[in-house]
Amino acid sequence: MDTKGLLPVSLDAVVLECKDVAALSDFYIRLLGWNKNHGDDEWAEIVHPSGGAMIAFQKNEDYIPPVWPDEPAAQQQMVHLDFTVRHSGQMELAVKRALSLGAVKARVQYGPDKWITMTDPAGHPFCFVIAH
Repeated sequence: MDTKGLLPVSLDAVVLECKDVAALSDFYIRLLGWNKNHGDDEWAEIVHPSGGAMIAFQKNEDYIPPVWPDEPAAQQQMVHLDFTVRHSGQMELAVKRALSLGAVKARVQYGPDKWITMTDPAGHPFCFVIAH
């Protein structure tokens, strides 16, 4: 790939829209153990304690949760997050923790021996994936 002339670009954040910024950012803080970088009623950012790209949350009163798996004429997902775990035992613990915090295990699982699909309290899909 020719990289001549490319600017140095890095990912700052993945932004999730939601109706309740505080509730959704707090869900991910409790799930992941990340730190809140900024938070108010309209926008919040969380970041891993060692830094890196953030997950941000933007208020949208008209937000409609996606349907997963996709269904015709339903709101479609635009992005989902994958979180790595080291082994199946860690996956089981991560799923239990997510459920205790208000996540829902998706009714359809396509690779349950490698990843588990969940939805957060606002309906965004995310997965726990065993590292490879």
